[in-house]
Amino acid sequence: MSARHFLSLMDCTPEELVSVIRRGIELKDLRNRGVLFEPLKNRVLGMIFEKSSTRTRLSFEAGMIQLGGQAIFLSPRDTQLGRGEPIGDCAIVMSRMLDAVMIRTFAHSTLTEFAANSRVPVINGLSDDLHPCQLLADMQTFLEHRGSIQGKTVAWIGDGNNMCNSYIEAAIQFDFQLRIACPEGYEPNPQFVAQAGDRVTIVRDPREAVRDAHLVSTDVWTSMGQEEETAKRLELFAPFQVNRALLDLAAADVLFMHCLPAHRGEEISLDLLDDPRSVAWDQAENRLHAQKALLEFLVEPAYHHA
Repeated sequence: MSARHFLSLMDCTPEELVSVIRRGIELKDLRNRGVLFEPLKNRVLGMIFEKSSTRTRLSFEAGMIQLGGQAIFLSPRDTQLGRGEPIGDCAIVMSRMLDAVMIRTFAHSTLTEFAANSRVPVINGLSDDLHPCQLLADMQTFLEHRGSIQGKTVAWIGDGNNMCNSYIEAAIQFDFQLRIACPEGYEPNPQFVAQAGDRVTIVRDPREAVRDAHLVSTDVWTSMGQEEETAKRLELFAPFQVNRALLDLAAADVLFMHCLPAHRGEEISLDLLDDPRSVAWDQAENRLHAQKALLEFLVEPAYHHA
């Protein structure tokens, strides 16, 4: 049996995705009630980090421990990957010792190459192209607060980055309309846009994007690896700040999300995370619960069939 990987939201069916986030809600309830639930006892997750991380590391590591397993943190300094061992070789060896591997990397091809040579599930903890685990948390958060997102309108404001690409995939898989407001030259990858067909619209005016939207989401203007562009981006993106006045144009029951870390005073106004419409803290916590559901979904079947 070949391993199931989670490199993109497209690796699952829409039904599987919904069942994973519903399971995330159940696992959150178990944790809140202090119920011990350890289906992944003696299972080990290897975590490879080429980029720094707070939420991804904490949520996967804590999640594995809460499920009865263990997680091993590996930075490029800690592995032969950082010294030029071929990715495929690394994958073959690591997957013989581990039960799953989570990778946070730059080039998405690192993930696809690793997965092609791995006998255990590989999870995308973030790549330059996509951030699917964050979208599981976002979708769980929307479901908890507002019910199904199907048929709703979502606005993405800012850079057409990996988060934006994952929102495009979410629009396809969860069946909602996505309006993206970004400066010229900072659009999401056209391949993703083409795949989404008429579910995605790109506009230049953030006010047009948020009008009557049920969910408004944004991210920092300068992602990891783009630091030298900061000054230019600050100037270009200034009109794309999400503030209370912008949110007022959205639906009355709008939710605001940010995958964090946030640069207050840049992509969001200083007070926005304190706005009652913001669910960014729930969203951050749900990384833990959604990923536990994902780990259970990917690792448990492999264990039973081994």
